[in-house]
Amino acid sequence: MFCYQCEQAAQGTGCTKIGVCGKQPDVAALQDLLVYTLKGVAFWGNLAREKGAKDPEIDRFMIEGLFTTVTNVDFDAETVAKFVRKGVEMRDKARSLAEKAQGGPHIPEAAGSWKLASTTTEMVRQGQEHGVKEDSVDPDVKSVIELLIYGIKGYAAYADHACILGLEDDRIYAFTHKALAATLDKNLGLMDFVTLALECGEINLITMELLNKAHTDAYGHPVPTPVQLGTKKGKAILVSGHDLKMLEELLKQTEGKGINIYTHGEMIPAHGYPGLKKYAHLAGNFGGAWQDQAKEFQNFPGAIIFNTNCIQRPADNYKDRLFTWGLVQWPDVTHIDGWDFSEVINKAQELPGFEDNPGKEILVGFGHNAVLGVADKVIEAVKGGQIRHFFLIGGCDGAKSGRNYYTEFAEKLPEDTVILTLACGKYRFNKLDFGDIGGIPRLLDVGQCNDAYSAVKIALALSEAFECDVNDLPLSMILSWYEQKAIAILLTLLHLGIKNIKIGPSLPAFVTPNVLNFLVEKYNIAPIGTAEEDIKQILG
Repeated sequence: MFCYQCEQAAQGTGCTKIGVCGKQPDVAALQDLLVYTLKGVAFWGNLAREKGAKDPEIDRFMIEGLFTTVTNVDFDAETVAKFVRKGVEMRDKARSLAEKAQGGPHIPEAAGSWKLASTTTEMVRQGQEHGVKEDSVDPDVKSVIELLIYGIKGYAAYADHACILGLEDDRIYAFTHKALAATLDKNLGLMDFVTLALECGEINLITMELLNKAHTDAYGHPVPTPVQLGTKKGKAILVSGHDLKMLEELLKQTEGKGINIYTHGEMIPAHGYPGLKKYAHLAGNFGGAWQDQAKEFQNFPGAIIFNTNCIQRPADNYKDRLFTWGLVQWPDVTHIDGWDFSEVINKAQELPGFEDNPGKEILVGFGHNAVLGVADKVIEAVKGGQIRHFFLIGGCDGAKSGRNYYTEFAEKLPEDTVILTLACGKYRFNKLDFGDIGGIPRLLDVGQCNDAYSAVKIALALSEAFECDVNDLPLSMILSWYEQKAIAILLTLLHLGIKNIKIGPSLPAFVTPNVLNFLVEKYNIAPIGTAEEDIKQILG
Protein backbone atom coordinates (compact mmCIF):
# COMPACT_ATOMS: atom_id res chain seq x y z
CA MET A 1 0.00 0.00 0.00
CA PHE A 2 1.10 3.52 -0.74
CA CYS A 3 -1.27 6.51 -0.72
CA TYR A 4 -0.44 10.20 -0.44
CA GLN A 5 -3.45 11.85 -2.05
CA CYS A 6 -4.70 13.64 1.09
CA GLU A 7 -3.22 16.03 3.64
CA GLN A 8 -3.13 13.34 6.33
CA ALA A 9 -0.38 11.34 4.54
CA ALA A 10 1.54 9.53 7.28
CA GLN A 11 4.81 11.23 8.28
CA GLY A 12 4.06 13.76 5.55
CA THR A 13 5.12 11.24 2.91
CA GLY A 14 2.42 8.59 2.49
CA CYS A 15 0.37 5.86 4.16
CA THR A 16 1.98 2.42 3.74
CA LYS A 17 0.23 0.06 6.17
CA ILE A 18 -3.24 1.50 6.69
CA GLY A 19 -4.66 4.85 5.68
CA VAL A 20 -4.82 7.54 8.35
CA CYS A 21 -8.35 7.95 6.99
CA GLY A 22 -9.09 4.33 7.93
CA LYS A 23 -8.65 2.88 4.44
CA GLN A 24 -7.49 -0.75 4.58
CA PRO A 25 -4.71 -2.04 2.28
CA ASP A 26 -7.13 -4.18 0.24
CA VAL A 27 -9.38 -1.17 -0.45
CA ALA A 28 -6.34 0.95 -1.33
CA ALA A 29 -5.17 -1.68 -3.83
CA LEU A 30 -8.63 -1.98 -5.39
CA GLN A 31 -8.91 1.80 -5.71
CA ASP A 32 -5.51 1.84 -7.44
CA LEU A 33 -6.77 -0.88 -9.78
CA LEU A 34 -9.92 1.15 -10.43
CA VAL A 35 -7.88 4.23 -11.40
CA TYR A 36 -5.71 2.03 -13.65
CA THR A 37 -8.87 0.62 -15.25
CA LEU A 38 -10.32 4.11 -15.75
CA LYS A 39 -7.15 5.14 -17.60
CA GLY A 40 -7.85 2.33 -20.05
CA VAL A 41 -11.46 3.44 -20.43
CA ALA A 42 -10.20 6.96 -21.05
CA PHE A 43 -7.71 5.80 -23.69
CA TRP A 44 -10.45 4.24 -25.81
CA GLY A 45 -13.04 6.85 -24.89
CA ASN A 46 -10.71 9.58 -26.10
CA LEU A 47 -10.04 7.76 -29.39
CA ALA A 48 -13.75 7.22 -29.90
CA ARG A 49 -14.43 10.91 -29.28
CA GLU A 50 -11.78 11.83 -31.85
CA LYS A 51 -13.91 9.83 -34.29
CA GLY A 52 -17.11 11.56 -33.14
CA ALA A 53 -18.38 8.62 -31.05
CA LYS A 54 -19.33 8.85 -27.38
CA ASP A 55 -21.51 7.05 -24.91
CA PRO A 56 -23.30 8.56 -21.88
CA GLU A 57 -22.98 5.37 -19.83
CA ILE A 58 -19.20 5.41 -20.23
CA ASP A 59 -19.01 9.13 -19.45
CA ARG A 60 -21.07 8.91 -16.27
CA PHE A 61 -19.25 5.80 -15.11
CA MET A 62 -15.93 7.64 -15.40
CA ILE A 63 -17.18 10.36 -13.07
CA GLU A 64 -18.65 7.94 -10.52
CA GLY A 65 -15.54 5.75 -10.61
CA LEU A 66 -13.24 8.68 -9.97
CA PHE A 67 -15.44 10.05 -7.19
CA THR A 68 -15.39 6.61 -5.56
CA THR A 69 -11.61 6.92 -5.08
CA VAL A 70 -11.76 10.34 -3.38
CA THR A 71 -10.64 10.32 0.27
CA ASN A 72 -13.30 9.24 2.80
CA VAL A 73 -15.83 7.98 0.24
CA ASP A 74 -15.82 4.19 -0.19
CA PHE A 75 -14.18 1.96 2.41
CA ASP A 76 -15.88 -1.27 1.30
CA ALA A 77 -13.68 -3.66 -0.70
CA GLU A 78 -16.56 -5.47 -2.40
CA THR A 79 -18.21 -2.30 -3.73
CA VAL A 80 -14.89 -1.02 -5.10
CA ALA A 81 -14.33 -4.44 -6.72
CA LYS A 82 -17.73 -4.10 -8.40
CA PHE A 83 -16.62 -0.76 -9.81
CA VAL A 84 -13.47 -2.37 -11.22
CA ARG A 85 -15.51 -5.12 -12.89
CA LYS A 86 -17.87 -2.56 -14.37
CA GLY A 87 -14.82 -0.53 -15.42
CA VAL A 88 -13.48 -3.42 -17.47
CA GLU A 89 -16.90 -3.67 -19.17
CA MET A 90 -16.81 0.05 -19.92
CA ARG A 91 -13.24 -0.26 -21.23
CA ASP A 92 -14.31 -2.96 -23.68
CA LYS A 93 -17.38 -0.96 -24.67
CA ALA A 94 -15.22 2.11 -25.33
CA ARG A 95 -12.80 -0.04 -27.31
CA SER A 96 -15.67 -1.19 -29.52
CA LEU A 97 -16.59 2.43 -30.17
CA ALA A 98 -13.02 3.19 -31.22
CA GLU A 99 -12.22 -0.15 -32.93
CA LYS A 100 -11.47 1.44 -36.31
CA ALA A 101 -8.66 3.41 -34.72
CA GLN A 102 -6.98 0.39 -33.10
CA GLY A 103 -4.28 0.03 -35.69
CA GLY A 104 -3.08 3.61 -35.40
CA PRO A 105 -1.63 4.60 -32.04
CA HIS A 106 0.52 2.56 -29.69
CA ILE A 107 -1.82 0.70 -27.34
CA PRO A 108 -0.61 0.73 -23.70
CA GLU A 109 -1.23 -2.22 -21.40
CA ALA A 110 -3.74 -0.25 -19.32
CA ALA A 111 -5.92 0.14 -22.39
CA GLY A 112 -6.85 -3.51 -22.47
CA SER A 113 -4.13 -6.13 -22.83
CA TRP A 114 -4.44 -7.08 -19.15
CA LYS A 115 -7.13 -9.47 -17.95
CA LEU A 116 -9.11 -8.96 -14.78
CA ALA A 117 -8.75 -11.61 -12.08
CA SER A 118 -11.82 -13.63 -11.16
CA THR A 119 -11.83 -13.11 -7.38
CA THR A 120 -11.61 -10.01 -5.21
CA THR A 121 -8.52 -11.41 -3.47
CA GLU A 122 -6.74 -11.82 -6.80
CA MET A 123 -7.90 -8.35 -7.86
CA VAL A 124 -6.23 -6.93 -4.75
CA ARG A 125 -2.94 -8.46 -5.94
CA GLN A 126 -3.45 -6.90 -9.37
CA GLY A 127 -4.05 -3.54 -7.72
CA GLN A 128 -0.81 -3.85 -5.80
CA GLU A 129 0.99 -4.08 -9.15
CA HIS A 130 -0.53 -0.80 -10.34
CA GLY A 131 -0.12 1.48 -7.35
CA VAL A 132 0.85 5.13 -7.23
CA LYS A 133 4.59 4.50 -6.97
CA GLU A 134 6.23 4.28 -10.39
CA ASP A 135 10.01 4.54 -10.24
CA SER A 136 10.43 4.54 -14.03
CA VAL A 137 8.80 7.99 -14.31
CA ASP A 138 10.72 11.22 -13.62
CA PRO A 139 9.71 12.35 -10.08
CA ASP A 140 8.70 15.85 -11.21
CA VAL A 141 6.62 14.50 -14.09
CA LYS A 142 5.04 12.00 -11.70
CA SER A 143 4.29 14.81 -9.26
CA VAL A 144 2.37 16.84 -11.84
CA ILE A 145 0.57 13.73 -13.14
CA GLU A 146 -0.67 13.05 -9.61
CA LEU A 147 -1.66 16.72 -9.23
CA LEU A 148 -3.67 16.35 -12.45
CA ILE A 149 -5.32 13.08 -11.41
CA TYR A 150 -6.29 14.42 -7.99
CA GLY A 151 -7.73 17.55 -9.59
CA ILE A 152 -9.83 15.36 -11.90
CA LYS A 153 -11.04 13.32 -8.91
CA GLY A 154 -12.02 16.57 -7.21
CA TYR A 155 -14.19 17.92 -10.01
CA ALA A 156 -15.67 14.44 -10.55
CA ALA A 157 -17.38 14.86 -7.16
CA TYR A 158 -18.95 18.14 -8.26
CA ALA A 159 -19.94 16.72 -11.65
CA ASP A 160 -21.68 13.81 -9.92
CA HIS A 161 -23.77 16.16 -7.75
CA ALA A 162 -24.73 18.22 -10.81
CA CYS A 163 -25.66 15.09 -12.78
CA ILE A 164 -27.94 13.93 -9.94
CA LEU A 165 -29.77 17.24 -10.36
CA GLY A 166 -30.01 16.71 -14.13
CA LEU A 167 -27.21 18.94 -15.45
CA GLU A 168 -24.20 17.73 -17.45
CA ASP A 169 -21.57 19.38 -19.66
CA ASP A 170 -19.80 17.37 -22.34
CA ARG A 171 -16.63 19.44 -21.90
CA ILE A 172 -16.18 17.77 -18.51
CA TYR A 173 -16.40 14.28 -19.99
CA ALA A 174 -14.19 15.12 -22.98
CA PHE A 175 -11.39 16.49 -20.81
CA THR A 176 -11.61 13.61 -18.36
CA HIS A 177 -10.99 11.13 -21.20
CA LYS A 178 -8.26 13.25 -22.76
CA ALA A 179 -6.38 13.93 -19.54
CA LEU A 180 -6.48 10.41 -18.11
CA ALA A 181 -5.47 9.00 -21.49
CA ALA A 182 -2.54 11.42 -21.52
CA THR A 183 -1.19 9.86 -18.32
CA LEU A 184 -0.48 6.71 -20.37
CA ASP A 185 1.50 8.59 -23.04
CA LYS A 186 5.22 8.14 -22.36
CA ASN A 187 6.05 10.79 -24.96
CA LEU A 188 4.62 13.64 -22.91
CA GLY A 189 6.88 15.72 -20.68
CA LEU A 190 6.65 17.94 -17.64
CA MET A 191 5.21 21.05 -19.30
CA ASP A 192 2.63 18.96 -21.17
CA PHE A 193 1.23 17.87 -17.84
CA VAL A 194 1.51 21.36 -16.35
CA THR A 195 -0.66 22.57 -19.24
CA LEU A 196 -3.16 19.77 -18.59
CA ALA A 197 -3.21 20.57 -14.87
CA LEU A 198 -4.10 24.20 -15.58
CA GLU A 199 -6.74 23.04 -18.05
CA CYS A 200 -8.07 20.83 -15.26
CA GLY A 201 -8.50 24.03 -13.24
CA GLU A 202 -10.53 25.50 -16.09
CA ILE A 203 -12.71 22.39 -16.26
CA ASN A 204 -13.25 22.52 -12.51
CA LEU A 205 -14.45 26.12 -12.87
CA ILE A 206 -16.91 24.95 -15.55
CA THR A 207 -18.01 22.13 -13.24
CA MET A 208 -18.50 24.38 -10.21
CA GLU A 209 -20.49 26.80 -12.36
CA LEU A 210 -22.63 23.88 -13.57
CA LEU A 211 -23.27 22.72 -10.01
CA ASN A 212 -24.06 26.27 -8.92
CA LYS A 213 -26.65 26.45 -11.70
CA ALA A 214 -28.04 23.04 -10.71
CA HIS A 215 -28.42 24.17 -7.10
CA THR A 216 -29.90 27.59 -7.85
CA ASP A 217 -32.22 26.31 -10.60
CA ALA A 218 -33.58 23.73 -8.18
CA TYR A 219 -33.62 25.69 -4.92
CA GLY A 220 -33.13 29.39 -5.74
CA HIS A 221 -30.17 31.59 -4.88
CA PRO A 222 -29.04 31.37 -1.24
CA VAL A 223 -30.12 34.25 0.96
CA PRO A 224 -28.63 35.30 4.32
CA THR A 225 -30.28 33.01 6.86
CA PRO A 226 -29.77 32.39 10.60
CA VAL A 227 -29.14 28.73 11.45
CA GLN A 228 -30.06 27.34 14.85
CA LEU A 229 -27.27 25.43 16.60
CA GLY A 230 -29.59 24.24 19.36
CA THR A 231 -32.27 21.55 19.15
CA LYS A 232 -36.05 21.26 18.78
CA LYS A 233 -38.29 18.75 20.49
CA GLY A 234 -38.93 15.74 18.30
CA LYS A 235 -37.42 12.77 16.55
CA ALA A 236 -34.27 13.54 14.59
CA ILE A 237 -32.23 12.68 11.50
CA LEU A 238 -28.76 14.08 10.87
CA VAL A 239 -27.60 14.52 7.25
CA SER A 240 -23.87 14.80 6.54
CA GLY A 241 -22.22 15.40 3.19
CA HIS A 242 -22.78 17.70 0.24
CA ASP A 243 -25.73 16.40 -1.83
CA LEU A 244 -28.71 18.77 -1.69
CA LYS A 245 -31.02 16.58 -3.79
CA MET A 246 -30.78 13.75 -1.26
CA LEU A 247 -31.59 16.22 1.54
CA GLU A 248 -34.61 17.50 -0.39
CA GLU A 249 -36.01 13.99 -0.89
CA LEU A 250 -35.57 13.20 2.79
CA LEU A 251 -37.32 16.45 3.74
CA LYS A 252 -40.25 15.52 1.50
CA GLN A 253 -40.53 12.03 2.97
CA THR A 254 -40.38 13.22 6.59
CA GLU A 255 -42.84 16.09 6.26
CA GLY A 256 -45.60 15.85 8.85
CA LYS A 257 -44.02 12.88 10.67
CA GLY A 258 -42.67 14.72 13.70
CA ILE A 259 -39.07 14.25 12.60
CA ASN A 260 -36.67 17.19 12.55
CA ILE A 261 -33.83 17.21 10.04
CA TYR A 262 -30.42 18.57 11.09
CA THR A 263 -27.45 19.30 8.87
CA HIS A 264 -23.84 18.39 9.61
CA GLY A 265 -20.55 19.51 8.12
CA GLU A 266 -20.82 20.85 4.59
CA MET A 267 -24.61 20.47 4.57
CA ILE A 268 -25.01 23.65 6.65
CA PRO A 269 -25.30 25.95 3.57
CA ALA A 270 -28.56 24.13 2.70
CA HIS A 271 -30.34 26.39 5.21
CA GLY A 272 -29.77 29.40 2.91
CA TYR A 273 -31.60 27.98 -0.12
CA PRO A 274 -35.26 29.11 -0.38
CA GLY A 275 -36.32 25.76 -1.83
CA LEU A 276 -34.95 23.91 1.19
CA LYS A 277 -35.47 26.38 4.04
CA LYS A 278 -39.20 26.36 3.27
CA TYR A 279 -39.39 23.03 5.11
CA ALA A 280 -40.16 23.95 8.72
CA HIS A 281 -38.63 20.71 9.98
CA LEU A 282 -35.19 21.63 8.59
CA ALA A 283 -34.43 22.45 12.19
CA GLY A 284 -30.78 23.44 12.50
CA ASN A 285 -27.15 22.30 12.38
CA PHE A 286 -25.63 19.75 14.72
CA GLY A 287 -21.90 19.43 15.37
CA GLY A 288 -18.95 20.79 13.48
CA ALA A 289 -16.57 19.57 10.81
CA TRP A 290 -16.19 15.98 9.66
CA GLN A 291 -13.22 15.00 11.84
CA ASP A 292 -15.20 15.39 15.08
CA GLN A 293 -17.98 12.96 14.10
CA ALA A 294 -16.88 10.07 16.35
CA LYS A 295 -17.21 12.16 19.54
CA GLU A 296 -20.27 14.14 18.35
CA PHE A 297 -22.44 11.44 16.77
CA GLN A 298 -22.68 9.43 19.99
CA ASN A 299 -24.66 12.39 21.37
CA PHE A 300 -27.12 12.53 18.49
CA PRO A 301 -30.30 10.67 19.57
CA GLY A 302 -31.54 9.86 16.08
CA ALA A 303 -30.62 8.35 12.73
CA ILE A 304 -27.55 9.60 10.83
CA ILE A 305 -26.96 9.42 7.08
CA PHE A 306 -23.93 10.27 4.94
CA ASN A 307 -24.59 11.24 1.34
CA THR A 308 -21.02 11.96 0.19
CA ASN A 309 -17.43 11.79 1.39
CA CYS A 310 -16.17 12.62 4.90
CA ILE A 311 -17.22 9.42 6.69
CA GLN A 312 -14.85 8.02 9.32
CA ARG A 313 -14.71 4.64 11.02
CA PRO A 314 -17.99 4.60 12.97
CA ALA A 315 -17.95 3.93 16.69
CA ASP A 316 -20.06 1.05 18.02
CA ASN A 317 -22.24 3.43 20.04
CA TYR A 318 -23.85 4.87 16.89
CA LYS A 319 -23.01 2.40 14.10
CA ASP A 320 -26.43 0.70 14.35
CA ARG A 321 -28.19 3.99 13.49
CA LEU A 322 -25.79 5.07 10.76
CA PHE A 323 -26.65 4.88 7.06
CA THR A 324 -24.87 5.68 3.80
CA TRP A 325 -26.24 6.76 0.43
CA GLY A 326 -24.84 7.36 -3.04
CA LEU A 327 -21.19 6.48 -3.54
CA VAL A 328 -20.18 6.61 0.13
CA GLN A 329 -19.96 3.20 1.83
CA TRP A 330 -18.54 1.58 4.94
CA PRO A 331 -18.44 -2.18 5.61
CA ASP A 332 -21.37 -3.39 7.75
CA VAL A 333 -23.12 -0.02 7.63
CA THR A 334 -26.59 -0.08 6.05
CA HIS A 335 -26.52 1.42 2.57
CA ILE A 336 -29.58 3.04 1.01
CA ASP A 337 -29.92 2.47 -2.72
CA GLY A 338 -32.20 4.88 -4.55
CA TRP A 339 -34.53 7.45 -3.08
CA ASP A 340 -36.61 5.54 -0.54
CA PHE A 341 -35.52 6.62 2.94
CA SER A 342 -38.15 4.71 4.89
CA GLU A 343 -35.51 2.60 6.65
CA VAL A 344 -33.79 5.76 7.92
CA ILE A 345 -37.14 7.25 8.93
CA ASN A 346 -38.18 4.09 10.79
CA LYS A 347 -34.90 4.07 12.70
CA ALA A 348 -35.37 7.72 13.67
CA GLN A 349 -38.88 6.97 14.95
CA GLU A 350 -37.48 4.19 17.19
CA LEU A 351 -34.98 6.56 18.84
CA PRO A 352 -35.68 9.17 21.55
CA GLY A 353 -34.90 12.35 19.62
CA PHE A 354 -34.26 15.75 21.22
CA GLU A 355 -35.91 18.00 23.76
CA ASP A 356 -36.18 21.74 23.14
CA ASN A 357 -32.80 23.32 23.80
CA PRO A 358 -32.33 26.52 21.75
CA GLY A 359 -28.78 27.64 21.13
CA LYS A 360 -26.71 30.19 19.28
CA GLU A 361 -27.62 31.22 15.74
CA ILE A 362 -25.09 31.80 12.96
CA LEU A 363 -25.58 33.28 9.50
CA VAL A 364 -25.16 31.39 6.21
CA GLY A 365 -26.27 32.14 2.65
CA PHE A 366 -23.78 34.74 1.39
CA GLY A 367 -23.40 33.35 -2.12
CA HIS A 368 -22.34 35.60 -4.97
CA ASN A 369 -25.92 36.65 -5.69
CA ALA A 370 -26.42 37.90 -2.11
CA VAL A 371 -23.03 39.61 -1.85
CA LEU A 372 -23.19 41.25 -5.26
CA GLY A 373 -26.68 42.44 -4.40
CA VAL A 374 -25.06 44.83 -1.91
CA ALA A 375 -21.94 45.42 -3.99
CA ASP A 376 -22.53 49.15 -4.02
CA LYS A 377 -22.34 49.27 -0.21
CA VAL A 378 -19.21 47.10 -0.24
CA ILE A 379 -17.48 49.26 -2.85
CA GLU A 380 -18.47 52.44 -1.03
CA ALA A 381 -17.07 51.02 2.23
CA VAL A 382 -13.77 50.16 0.54
CA LYS A 383 -13.46 53.57 -1.11
CA GLY A 384 -14.41 55.28 2.16
CA GLY A 385 -11.75 53.37 4.08
CA GLN A 386 -14.20 51.46 6.29
CA ILE A 387 -13.09 48.17 4.71
CA ARG A 388 -9.33 47.87 4.33
CA HIS A 389 -8.95 44.29 3.16
CA PHE A 390 -10.84 41.09 2.32
CA PHE A 391 -9.61 37.66 3.41
CA LEU A 392 -10.88 34.42 1.94
CA ILE A 393 -10.20 31.92 4.72
CA GLY A 394 -11.60 28.69 3.43
CA GLY A 395 -11.08 25.07 2.57
CA CYS A 396 -11.10 21.72 4.30
CA ASP A 397 -10.85 21.11 8.01
CA GLY A 398 -8.94 18.15 9.42
CA ALA A 399 -7.50 16.54 12.51
CA LYS A 400 -3.81 17.31 12.05
CA SER A 401 -2.27 19.76 14.49
CA GLY A 402 -1.64 23.25 13.14
CA ARG A 403 -5.19 23.96 11.98
CA ASN A 404 -5.74 26.23 14.98
CA TYR A 405 -3.79 28.69 12.81
CA TYR A 406 -7.01 29.47 10.93
CA THR A 407 -8.87 30.30 14.15
CA GLU A 408 -6.03 32.54 15.33
CA PHE A 409 -5.79 34.20 11.93
CA ALA A 410 -9.50 35.09 11.90
CA GLU A 411 -9.46 36.27 15.52
CA LYS A 412 -6.42 38.52 15.03
CA LEU A 413 -7.65 40.31 11.91
CA PRO A 414 -8.26 44.06 12.38
CA GLU A 415 -11.87 45.20 12.65
CA ASP A 416 -11.72 46.99 9.30
CA THR A 417 -11.31 43.69 7.43
CA VAL A 418 -13.94 41.29 6.05
CA ILE A 419 -13.72 37.48 6.04
CA LEU A 420 -15.18 35.38 3.26
CA THR A 421 -15.31 31.69 4.14
CA LEU A 422 -16.42 28.43 2.58
CA ALA A 423 -16.20 24.65 3.06
CA CYS A 424 -15.84 22.95 6.43
CA GLY A 425 -12.71 24.88 7.44
CA LYS A 426 -15.09 27.62 8.60
CA TYR A 427 -16.03 25.54 11.65
CA ARG A 428 -12.74 26.72 13.13
CA PHE A 429 -14.26 30.19 13.65
CA ASN A 430 -17.85 30.44 12.37
CA LYS A 431 -19.34 30.55 15.87
CA LEU A 432 -17.28 33.62 16.83
CA ASP A 433 -18.83 37.09 16.80
CA PHE A 434 -16.97 39.33 14.36
CA GLY A 435 -19.54 42.13 14.26
CA ASP A 436 -20.19 44.19 11.15
CA ILE A 437 -18.94 47.16 9.15
CA GLY A 438 -21.75 49.58 8.36
CA GLY A 439 -24.28 46.75 8.33
CA ILE A 440 -22.08 44.40 6.32
CA PRO A 441 -21.24 41.31 8.44
CA ARG A 442 -17.50 40.88 8.86
CA LEU A 443 -17.92 37.11 8.38
CA LEU A 444 -19.62 36.08 5.13
CA ASP A 445 -20.29 32.34 4.76
CA VAL A 446 -20.20 31.71 1.01
CA GLY A 447 -21.17 28.02 1.26
CA GLN A 448 -19.77 24.58 0.41
CA CYS A 449 -16.33 23.89 -1.06
CA ASN A 450 -17.82 23.96 -4.57
CA ASP A 451 -19.06 27.47 -3.80
CA ALA A 452 -15.50 28.60 -4.43
CA TYR A 453 -17.26 29.49 -7.70
CA SER A 454 -19.18 32.18 -5.78
CA ALA A 455 -15.96 33.47 -4.24
CA VAL A 456 -14.41 33.70 -7.71
CA LYS A 457 -17.48 35.54 -9.01
CA ILE A 458 -17.26 38.01 -6.13
CA ALA A 459 -13.54 38.58 -6.71
CA LEU A 460 -13.99 39.10 -10.46
CA ALA A 461 -16.88 41.52 -9.88
CA LEU A 462 -14.80 43.56 -7.43
CA SER A 463 -11.86 43.68 -9.84
CA GLU A 464 -14.19 44.97 -12.54
CA ALA A 465 -15.67 47.57 -10.19
CA PHE A 466 -12.24 48.82 -9.16
CA GLU A 467 -10.88 48.50 -12.72
CA CYS A 468 -7.91 46.42 -11.67
CA ASP A 469 -6.51 42.91 -11.91
CA VAL A 470 -7.72 40.40 -9.30
CA ASN A 471 -4.18 40.24 -7.92
CA ASP A 472 -4.30 44.01 -7.28
CA LEU A 473 -7.45 43.81 -5.15
CA PRO A 474 -7.26 44.21 -1.37
CA LEU A 475 -7.97 40.47 -1.21
CA SER A 476 -5.86 37.63 0.18
CA MET A 477 -6.55 33.90 0.05
CA ILE A 478 -5.65 31.78 3.06
CA LEU A 479 -6.52 28.18 2.19
CA SER A 480 -6.60 24.93 4.11
CA TRP A 481 -6.60 21.68 2.19
CA TYR A 482 -7.39 18.08 2.99
CA GLU A 483 -8.53 16.12 -0.05
CA GLN A 484 -8.84 16.20 -3.82
CA LYS A 485 -11.61 18.76 -4.21
CA ALA A 486 -9.28 21.29 -2.61
CA ILE A 487 -6.67 20.38 -5.23
CA ALA A 488 -9.21 21.01 -8.01
CA ILE A 489 -10.04 24.42 -6.54
CA LEU A 490 -6.35 25.32 -6.24
CA LEU A 491 -5.88 24.44 -9.93
CA THR A 492 -8.83 26.68 -10.78
CA LEU A 493 -7.23 29.60 -8.95
CA LEU A 494 -3.96 28.97 -10.79
CA HIS A 495 -5.82 28.75 -14.10
CA LEU A 496 -7.27 32.20 -13.34
CA GLY A 497 -3.77 33.53 -12.67
CA ILE A 498 -4.44 34.27 -9.01
CA LYS A 499 -1.22 34.71 -7.04
CA ASN A 500 0.00 35.08 -3.47
CA ILE A 501 -2.09 32.22 -2.09
CA LYS A 502 -1.11 30.91 1.33
CA ILE A 503 -1.82 27.22 1.87
CA GLY A 504 -1.63 24.90 4.85
CA PRO A 505 -1.43 23.33 7.29
CA SER A 506 1.15 21.37 5.28
CA LEU A 507 2.00 21.15 1.62
CA PRO A 508 0.95 18.10 -0.45
CA ALA A 509 3.31 15.13 -0.10
CA PHE A 510 3.09 14.44 -3.82
CA VAL A 511 4.49 17.86 -4.78
CA THR A 512 8.26 17.58 -5.35
CA PRO A 513 10.66 20.41 -4.46
CA ASN A 514 11.07 21.34 -8.14
CA VAL A 515 7.32 21.50 -8.74
CA LEU A 516 6.91 23.56 -5.56
CA ASN A 517 9.62 25.96 -6.73
CA PHE A 518 7.78 26.35 -10.04
CA LEU A 519 4.56 27.24 -8.19
CA VAL A 520 6.41 29.68 -5.96
CA GLU A 521 8.18 31.39 -8.85
CA LYS A 522 5.13 31.62 -11.12
CA TYR A 523 2.32 32.14 -8.60
CA ASN A 524 4.07 33.10 -5.36
CA ILE A 525 2.32 30.30 -3.49
CA ALA A 526 3.57 30.09 0.08
CA PRO A 527 3.00 27.83 3.07
CA ILE A 528 1.29 29.42 6.05
CA GLY A 529 3.55 30.73 8.82
CA THR A 530 2.22 32.10 12.07
CA ALA A 531 -1.06 34.00 12.03
CA GLU A 532 0.51 37.18 13.41
CA GLU A 533 3.43 37.19 10.96
CA ASP A 534 1.22 36.42 7.95
CA ILE A 535 -1.27 39.18 8.78
CA LYS A 536 1.55 41.65 9.23
CA GLN A 537 3.14 40.62 5.94
CA ILE A 538 -0.18 40.96 4.06
CA LEU A 539 -1.40 44.22 5.58
CA GLY A 540 2.01 45.85 5.98
